[in-house]
Amino acid sequence: MVARIRKNDTVIAIAGKDKGKQGSVIAILPKKGKVMVKGLAIKTRHVKAKRQGEVSGIKKEESYLNASKVMPVCSSCKKPTRVASKLLATGKRVRICNSCKEIF
Repeated sequence: MVARIRKNDTVIAIAGKDKGKQGSVIAILPKKGKVMVKGLAIKTRHVKAKRQGEVSGIKKEESYLNASKVMPVCSSCKKPTRVASKLLATGKRVRICNSCKEIF
């Protein structure tokens, strides 16, 4: 089975506070159905200095969000699209865009 979303894919948020924003996938947790996208689902952490010389402060970082809340963006037609899979003559399975039928 071909994964719908992979690392380094460009995705767009279709629900939540970041709806409409785009970013690239940093990390994926397939068993939990979560993805981490650069620039989306930013959370604020108050970090305390653990050792001498470290700086404490407020840090903003990405957190995981549900994979069902993002949709991949096709590289050729630049639109958010559903993903279909196709078996090539070589026996390799690839992802294709459902709207323009191009390979991702």
